[in-house]
Amino acid sequence: MSGFDPRQAPKTRPMSQKRTALVASLDIGTSKIACMIARLKPCPPNEALRGRSHAVELIGYSQIRSKGVKAGAVVDLVECEQAVRQAVALAEDMAKVHVESVLLSVSGGRLQAQLVEAAADIKGAAVTPVDVARVTSAGMHHATGEGRTVLHALPTGYSIDGVKGVRDPKGMMARQFGVDMNVVTADTTVVKNLMLVVERCHLNVEAMAASPYVAGLAVLTDDEADLGAAVVEMGAGTTTIATYSGGRFIHASGFALGGHHITMDLARGMSACIADAERIKTLYGTVLTGGSDAHELMSVPSTGDDELDVPQVVSRATIANIVRHRAEEIFEMVRDRLADSPFAAEPKARVVLSGGACQLTGTLELATRILNRPVRIGRPLGFSRLPNEAKSASFAVPGGLLVYPQFAHLEHVEPRHTRQLRTGTDGYFGKVGRWLREGF
Repeated sequence: MSGFDPRQAPKTRPMSQKRTALVASLDIGTSKIACMIARLKPCPPNEALRGRSHAVELIGYSQIRSKGVKAGAVVDLVECEQAVRQAVALAEDMAKVHVESVLLSVSGGRLQAQLVEAAADIKGAAVTPVDVARVTSAGMHHATGEGRTVLHALPTGYSIDGVKGVRDPKGMMARQFGVDMNVVTADTTVVKNLMLVVERCHLNVEAMAASPYVAGLAVLTDDEADLGAAVVEMGAGTTTIATYSGGRFIHASGFALGGHHITMDLARGMSACIADAERIKTLYGTVLTGGSDAHELMSVPSTGDDELDVPQVVSRATIANIVRHRAEEIFEMVRDRLADSPFAAEPKARVVLSGGACQLTGTLELATRILNRPVRIGRPLGFSRLPNEAKSASFAVPGGLLVYPQFAHLEHVEPRHTRQLRTGTDGYFGKVGRWLREGF
């Protein structure tokens, strides 16, 4: 693998505020693989999205059925590689560019965040950038357990001689300097295998980011992030959570339950094949049970190979009950994760749902009841030339990856002595790789 550092996933360099860049995002999910290619153009400040320096203009995208992925982790390299190649090729054809470098999301590998405090006595009288990097690096290593790789190391605040709330400590006088940071990690094997699939497609991984964090970059307004919000990214194989406070990403977690489990419950409960169960979930899936549903019947093809098998007759209420039980379980687990995070201290903060599994009818009402907070469905904000199908909550992650380079400057990046990428004349950095590097 091209200089893989097991301690920290690849990170992109901060982006120049004055230059246009071309970026490609790749979201390798359990049920779908999405690839988006966009032009990032410098833009004047936007009131609702103050953190963004660039407008995102989509020029190509694709969405295909995923293969070889389970619970956000690669389980079949060959199948997954074929699907990734197809997704990237479709987006390239539409954008009329050749992609050689992608931004990649991570939803599996038991995402975890740790709030870490690190402090050190400084030798000089004033805090230098070297002091900041040294203390932040120490905090990051302290939070990284065996077999875990850092996806994000984000300072959330600094302290000078025990006084917290310092915005930028560089140049300030101090005896002791400290940093509070949010360190998000995932299982190293999951990170490595995602990278391996992409590199087998002769693509370079420009950067990796946690799915719920980038979903938040796509769907949250600045006011929501300032006042406190939790983004719940509901995928097919995983549900992942990012919480924001004071405009900063402060916590992440996740578990391996999602929309695919609802499909499997339907398949078992109705003795239907998985494809039919998925279709029924998409067309009739609801967590609401009304009075007329008990009388509304539908026929479901039997799973047997015999064409003479009689289709089963099930009521809409039966389908809704199966869907609701699993959806309730997912939201109860979300509620428990939020209770264990800093989010619990913000009773007025809202929850924003994203991901394909949040689009079932009645999800909003169910989530509001179980989480006991205001809830809305999040869709990508501030994108131009977005086709209708890409405006949905299921494109929050690949869309957020396109926004992510504008926020790369917030993260601590370890010096990469090992980052000797195989370039060659046309190697892994082709056009997009070069454009990314010129733009960043």
